Amino acid sequence: MAHNVWATCAAKGATVVERGVLDGLTRAQIEARPVAPDGHALTTRLADGTSVVLGESLVMERLPGLLADLEREVDAVLLACTGAFPELEHTKPLFVPDRMIAFGAAALLGDTGSVGVVCPLPEQRRDTEAKFGRRLPTGARVLTDVCSPYTGTPDDLAESTATSAPVVGVAIVTEEAVAGSAIGATDLRSVESAVRFVIEAAKDYGRGIARFVDADEVRRLQELYGSMSHLRGAGEPASS
Repeated sequence: MAHNVWATCAAKGATVVERGVLDGLTRAQIEARPVAPDGHALTTRLADGTSVVLGESLVMERLPGLLADLEREVDAVLLACTGAFPELEHTKPLFVPDRMIAFGAAALLGDTGSVGVVCPLPEQRRDTEAKFGRRLPTGARVLTDVCSPYTGTPDDLAESTATSAPVVGVAIVTEEAVAGSAIGATDLRSVESAVRFVIEAAKDYGRGIARFVDADEVRRLQELYGSMSHLRGAGEPASS
């Protein structure tokens, strides 16, 4: 995913400088620093394509120096890891996904909503619940499941994200055909209006003051056709 972000930045004319906190270390050196009993576990993919689990202490030993060196070359830094990190000294704008995602979820949830988070490792579930819990409204809930982006399969991800909660799609359309718009309208004002609508609708639904469906009609459809829950997941390969 990080490489897709870098490609997007480069396409917009930005120069991307990428550094890894484990650069120069062998797998043996990394595995020689396992997660401490009271430490936080992280996982990442190595240059050879395999994944490794490491302790946060190793990262924090190397990250401040790496950040200082990188700031000599760039105008802003994105920390491409969603782990929870302490405050880091920096002289350039520093974007930390951990805080951005948690605060974004808090803005969407309302006072009594629930947010689902997929963790790469089972041992990260408690840390994830605590991290989001600190920033969410008092009545909100954090639900976690596990699926590694490095070793998990599409079926694993489908199973970890399966939900009985309603899912609503929003389409932006035009009254007349728009040349070069095969995937939908891309007028920025229309996109912004749609995003604002989705956010406000999600807030009202979380507060219990908005409904997307008629409950009686849903019950009737389930009586006729069942829950259709078997359609969740990646599905089965088509037979030849």
